[in-house]
Amino acid sequence: MVALRSVAVYCSASVCVDDHFKAIARKMGNLIAQEGIRLVYGGAHIGMMGAVSDGVIEANGTVFGVTTKHLGKHEGLHESIQHLHVADDMHERKMLMFEEADAFVILPGGFGTLDEFFEVTTWKQIGLHAKPVIIVNHEGFWDPLKSLFQSLADKQFISKKDGNLCHFVTSVDEVIPTIRTLPVTKIDPTEKWGKTSHDIT
Repeated sequence: MVALRSVAVYCSASVCVDDHFKAIARKMGNLIAQEGIRLVYGGAHIGMMGAVSDGVIEANGTVFGVTTKHLGKHEGLHESIQHLHVADDMHERKMLMFEEADAFVILPGGFGTLDEFFEVTTWKQIGLHAKPVIIVNHEGFWDPLKSLFQSLADKQFISKKDGNLCHFVTSVDEVIPTIRTLPVTKIDPTEKWGKTSHDIT
């Protein structure tokens, strides 16, 4: 079982997404705070990122934001959170978020969210960590990603075990219970180069 003190949430900072996406991010923040868990996120006050941090704050939770000097000029800095670190660059930012989190939650997002997801998942694949990675497939948003995983498995670019590097849930309500029931399993990195591929369930 995972010792869950802090969870990193990756999601969109776009101001263009529909409000219902911001609503699920805010609910995720509420749930994190209600469970006494600290939020680790990208430090912005806009889009879904701003909503998830607002959700934690309104439920009297704790937020650790990590942005960069460059992003801070465009996404703004969330002045209401308890801790905000301004990193020199994206590499420092992502490493600090990784180090500060016990698990990773992927909400709907774009290139930046996918970048963060693939990085922590790849690190898990090669045995650098055993932290849970949870994808919230809200209204089928990440169905194309699931299809990509299946295609990669069919063509033997990833294995069946690689499909278990992350876990899909359909709503934010399932996130924390799922994390808390997952076994802590360290991946054997040599399995990355195995020759057997099967369906991902």
